[in-house]
Amino acid sequence: MKERKILKNKAYLYLTEFFSGMALMAVEIGAQRLISPYFSSSQIVWTIIIGTIMIAMALGNVYGGRSADKDPDPDKLYRRILIAAIWLALIPVVGKYVIIGISALLIFKVSHGFLIIAAFVVCMVVFVFPLFLLGTVTPSLAKYTMGSLEDNGKIVGTLGAANTIGSIIGTFMPTFVTIPAVGTNITFLIFSGILIALSVIYFISIGFSQHKKKIIASCLIFALCIVFGHQTDFAFWESKEGVKYEGESIYNYLRVKDDGQQVALSTNVLFGVQSIYNKKKSLTGMYYDYAMAAPLMTRDAAKRQDVLILGMGSGTFAHQCREYLPNVRCEGVEIDQKITDLARKYFDEPKSTKVVTYDGRAYLNAIDKKYDVIMVDAYQDITIPFQMSSVEFFKMVKSHLNDGGVMVVNMNMRGQSKGSITDYLTDTIKTVFPAVYTADVEGTTNRELFASTDTGIRENLETNLSISSENDDFRQMMSTVSGDLVKQDGGKYILTDDKAPVELLGIRVIDRLINEEVAYYRDIYNKRGIRAVMQELGI
Repeated sequence: MKERKILKNKAYLYLTEFFSGMALMAVEIGAQRLISPYFSSSQIVWTIIIGTIMIAMALGNVYGGRSADKDPDPDKLYRRILIAAIWLALIPVVGKYVIIGISALLIFKVSHGFLIIAAFVVCMVVFVFPLFLLGTVTPSLAKYTMGSLEDNGKIVGTLGAANTIGSIIGTFMPTFVTIPAVGTNITFLIFSGILIALSVIYFISIGFSQHKKKIIASCLIFALCIVFGHQTDFAFWESKEGVKYEGESIYNYLRVKDDGQQVALSTNVLFGVQSIYNKKKSLTGMYYDYAMAAPLMTRDAAKRQDVLILGMGSGTFAHQCREYLPNVRCEGVEIDQKITDLARKYFDEPKSTKVVTYDGRAYLNAIDKKYDVIMVDAYQDITIPFQMSSVEFFKMVKSHLNDGGVMVVNMNMRGQSKGSITDYLTDTIKTVFPAVYTADVEGTTNRELFASTDTGIRENLETNLSISSENDDFRQMMSTVSGDLVKQDGGKYILTDDKAPVELLGIRVIDRLINEEVAYYRDIYNKRGIRAVMQELGI
C-alpha cells in the first residue's frame, strides 16, 4: 500500500468508513423519496430500493476486496468515492428526467407489473453504480487499516462501529431533518458534498498540483449541481401557474395548486388529486359527494351527529359536510402534520376543527369516544395501510360507532375482476358489519362503501332525503347515491392483520387502469413507433 501521511494514524480511514455508511443510508432514504411521487410510497417500492441497494453493495464488496488485494492503493479508493459523490450530486439535476424517460419507454412494453418493473429499472439505472462504488469502501479500508493479524479483530470491529454509527445518522437525518426542512434534492446534495469534501481533502493532502484537475472539476460539477438541482418540481412538465406550494413532509411529496375555481392537493404526480376545495362552495364531483350520504343513513339524521374522519387530508369532506349538513360536527385524524398546516393556509380549514396528528388505527385504540359516522379515507393509490384494511381494524371501527352508526370507506381503485382489492375490502368488512352497500362514483375509479349494524341504512337514506338540505344539487346527488347502492353479501376474500397483501392486490388494479389509459397510444406506438406517439402528444 502506498504510504500517505493523512492515513498514518488510521483516523482518516475510520472517518471515511463513517461518512460512507452515513451517505449510503441517506441515499437509501432519499431514493425512496425521489421515486415515490412517481411510483407510490408503498412497501413494494421500499422492497425494490432495498433489494437493488443490496445488489450494489454485494457487488461492491466483492470488487473492493479483490481490488484491494490486487492493488492496495488508497488513491483508487478515494477516486471511486469521488466518482460516486459526483454521481449522487447529479441525481437532483437529471434523476426525475431519467425516471419519466424510463417510464415512458416501459409503459408501451409492459402490460403487467408496470410500477414494479419501472421502479426496479429506475433503481438499477440511477442508484446501483454509485452504491456499487461505495460498497467497495469497507473491504478496501479493512485492507488498508490492518497492520498485522494480532489486532485485526479490533480493527474490523472499529470499522464496523464507524459504519454503523454513520448509518444510524444517515437514516435519521434525512427523515427527520433534511428532507422536511430542505427537500430530497438538497438532501442528496448535502451528503454528496460530504463525500466530495472527504475525497478532496485526501487528494489535497497528497499533492494538490498532482490532482488539481480532478479537484477543480469535481468542485465545479458540484457547484453546477447546486445551481440546477435544488428545485423541488417533481411534476416538471406541468405549468407552474397557480402552484401555491410544492415541497415535502416526513411522509409525503406535497403540491397545492389554485386554478381560481378550486384548490387541489396532490401527494404524487401520477395518480391525480387527493383533496380539493371548491371556492364556490359547490359539490366537488368527486367521491366526497357520495360519502355525504353516510350521515343520512343513520336513524335520526336530524339530530347533531359526530363524524370522525380517518385520513383528514386537507379537509374536503369536512368542508362539504359543513356546507350541506349543518348538524354534522367533524373532527379528523391526519398522520401528516404538514398536510394539516396546508389545509389551514390554503384550503380554508377552520382552526376550530379538531385535527389530531396520529395514525388512524392507533388513535382509535387510544380513545373511548363513539361517533355517529366514521369515514375511512386513508387509502392513497396503491399505498393502502394494511393495518387499516383488516378484520381487526374494522372491528375497532365498529366498537367506536354509536348504535346504528355508519362507517363509510373510500376505496379508490375499484376492480372489475373477481379477487380485486375492492372485493377483499368488501368481504372483510362484511364479516364485521351485517349491512354493507357500495356505490361506484361516476367518472372516477372510486367506490364508496357504507357499512352498519343497522340493516335499514338504505331505507334510512331514502327517508332522510325529505329532511336533508334544501339545495337541489345536493338532494339530487343523494338520490343518485341511493339509486346506485348495491347490497353486498360477502365472500371468501378476507384480510387480517396476519395476512393482508393489499399492495400486491392494488398493483393488479393499477395495471388495468394504466393499460386502459395508454391503450390508444400503445396502439400508435406498435403501428408507427415512438415518433408518431410524440407527434400525437404534441411533443
